[in-house]
Amino acid sequence: MARHHHQKADSSEMKLSPAQRYASFQKTKQRRSTIAARFAATLPFDLDDFQQDANEALEAGSNVLVAAPTGAGKTVVADFAIYLAQDRNVKAFYTTPIKALSNQKYHDLVAVYGPDKVGLLTGDTSINSEADIVVMTTEVLRNMIYERSTTLSALRYVILDEVHYLADRFRGPVWEEVIIHLPQTVKIVGLSATVSNVEDFSRWISSVRGETKLVISEHRPVPLEQHVIVQADDHTEPEVIDLYRRDGQGQQTTKLNPELINALDRLDRKAARRRGEQRPDKRKGFKGKGPKGREPKPQRHTPRRWAVVDELHFLGMLPGIYFIFSRNGCDQAVEQCINAGLELTTDEEAIKIRRIVDDMVAGQLSQEDLKALQFSKFRFALEEGFASHHAGMIALFRQIVERLFEEGLVKMVFATETLALGINMPARCVVVEKLEKYNGTGHVALTPGEFTQLTGRAGRRGIDTIGHAIVVDHQDFIPATAAALSSKRVYPLHSSFRPTFNMAVNLLNASDYQTARITLDQSFAQWEANESAWQLESQITTLNKALEGYEQAFQCSHGDFKQFMTIRMQLSDIEKEGRKKLKHEVFLTDHDRSQAFRQLETDIQTLRKSEHEHPCRDCPDLQQHLKWGHRWAREMRELNRVTDRYNSRTGSVARQFDRICDILCQLGYLDRRDRSDGQVDMTLTDKGRILRRIYSEHDLELCEAMLSGMFNKLDARGLASVLSSLVYEPRRGAQGEPRHYPGGVSGHIAIAASQLRGVCANIGELCTDHGLEEPEQPDCGIVDVMFEWADGNSLASCLYGTDMTGGDFVRTAKRLADVLQQIAAAGPLPLDGGEALQDIAHEAADRVNRGIVSYSGVE
Repeated sequence: MARHHHQKADSSEMKLSPAQRYASFQKTKQRRSTIAARFAATLPFDLDDFQQDANEALEAGSNVLVAAPTGAGKTVVADFAIYLAQDRNVKAFYTTPIKALSNQKYHDLVAVYGPDKVGLLTGDTSINSEADIVVMTTEVLRNMIYERSTTLSALRYVILDEVHYLADRFRGPVWEEVIIHLPQTVKIVGLSATVSNVEDFSRWISSVRGETKLVISEHRPVPLEQHVIVQADDHTEPEVIDLYRRDGQGQQTTKLNPELINALDRLDRKAARRRGEQRPDKRKGFKGKGPKGREPKPQRHTPRRWAVVDELHFLGMLPGIYFIFSRNGCDQAVEQCINAGLELTTDEEAIKIRRIVDDMVAGQLSQEDLKALQFSKFRFALEEGFASHHAGMIALFRQIVERLFEEGLVKMVFATETLALGINMPARCVVVEKLEKYNGTGHVALTPGEFTQLTGRAGRRGIDTIGHAIVVDHQDFIPATAAALSSKRVYPLHSSFRPTFNMAVNLLNASDYQTARITLDQSFAQWEANESAWQLESQITTLNKALEGYEQAFQCSHGDFKQFMTIRMQLSDIEKEGRKKLKHEVFLTDHDRSQAFRQLETDIQTLRKSEHEHPCRDCPDLQQHLKWGHRWAREMRELNRVTDRYNSRTGSVARQFDRICDILCQLGYLDRRDRSDGQVDMTLTDKGRILRRIYSEHDLELCEAMLSGMFNKLDARGLASVLSSLVYEPRRGAQGEPRHYPGGVSGHIAIAASQLRGVCANIGELCTDHGLEEPEQPDCGIVDVMFEWADGNSLASCLYGTDMTGGDFVRTAKRLADVLQQIAAAGPLPLDGGEALQDIAHEAADRVNRGIVSYSGVE
């Protein structure tokens, strides 16, 4: 492992012996003759040590994992991998977690190698797929591996950009599948944020793929300073105050700035005075108490967004990215700046912005769609220097914002945290509105990792000498929280890997059952579980020794005292937990409930009788033995608890796989055969071969519905509308029902949607019964909207009367088109009307993937 800190050359380097100078000369000469040196000579800047080390390791035949802060230049190593592949006349794949990153990298590589040498493969775009250099989303590579694509035979290098994304709960497992299943002839280049357990991650990659060079750089090319912005009231200018105290050289230290503490104290006192002036007299019946009767703490004034932007503009700290963890908040912030009369651009810049925007939009959208997307308002804000950037916008609008920001024309982008992922939009400052966000279920504090990812964009290499991270003063803000987040540069990377139904059939298509289980044991999830299990092993050993000692202490000449204590433990457990458990259990009839309680009473009486009649009861030393027995019982309960934890960790991934296979056997996707030697054979049925080609979060539900014939009465519009329920992710508070079902509540669409829900509910019950996580249930909220779109209506008319944004609709429609294409290409369906269903699915995909939905952003 190479760990790099930024250091100036030491004067001792100049005092080398002749032998040392000769060795240094030979090393330099050798280094200059390498491919890495030739690559370095093509660059307009000198490489950092960590980049040089990584490149040399890759050329020497090692896998490479590079962990460095945002903006440190990790992609130089990826660029060298592609250069090396070209030099050696082999293929290189560049994988990214999101399409926007893939599109951006494709353009970058085309600029270097030309369009003939570079391809692009995402869920909805295929350009020059057999090129020597192909940029793709990680899912596309996973699918190629499972389909045993011949393209992989010439593949030698795979770059996994943002490899720490494998911690993502929903899409992270794909990274592990790729790392595990890629041919051993392929070398991996992993580019990661600085995570605290990167050594563990590197050791895991080494265990799966062979020698792996870990290169860590903890140096930020542009130093980052931390600030807090406060505002006394709406009539006062905001003030930017350092979070940390400065030393004699003007550098920020790691100690909190007393000026900030004093300023916040002053504002707290002012807030208290303000509340005192506004509060009615208590004698008139005012009861303004907080929880438990305490006075609610007076809140400081929160700086206005437009005022923050105006102050940062005045201080010369723009361009900036202002992170607001709400799409509506981002859009409102743009409006607030416009309404406040702020202008961040010159007349010349505004004219240039209009020209670029109009060129990018030309021919992409109808006037009616532009009106529905409030294009005029969007463009006006851009001309003033402001923009939003979030998933609720269509990809075209996001790309316009990205280009204008990169060119320095847009000065302030209000963004959700999705912008923190990879897209090349460095800024001089990053503003974080709050140190908490809504995670789908409630408000949670930002982690050090999330804070680092957000603020990492501050400071443009080669442009800025300092980057600025600014936290806006907000309710319950305390400087120590910001200090804790900013001082921890790293955070742990944890696996989110779990087997899926599709993964199971693809594994069993390529290997036997035992080999598949061994393969899953190679996952990073299992590696982490095994690493933590050794501590439990140590606990188990200690507990067993303690139990042996207690058993010697309570040895009884009248009988087996261990057996006596076991009976007492069982009696205690059943008396405490038995009735409680039955009270919460659901019974089909009252008779069943009565029968269960009677059986419980019988079991209790049996145990009481055994305990009462046990020979150890007559021992004269019973009380002394019980003293040791109670300690034995306490340690035995702890041993059982620790053993359960140990068993749940060791082989936990393979056990999940076993449960998945049980369900697949039950539903007819696998045939199970128990051999005479105790081994198990699992083979795919015709249904299993169809499931292999369905890569959806609802893979099994979709197959069950499709193969049952429930879609056979639907036309292309109906199929698109019903299947939208499997890909639609509603916003908070949605009801899960459309405004109306096309064809009425007794029509084919409503019936098919109801049947699909039934299938999903049945599979949910099966998963629960087998100890697996229950999948999300379908949501029919846009069945009517998708029907209208598949029927050829405009985006404006489809979204009229809904609260769905254009970006959300387009993203859902793209996912739907992908699922429909999978059905169309799934191979012969083993049911009557299967071929017709696939033709309808193909037509439905074409009907959905049109207009703005088909826009890829790649010219």
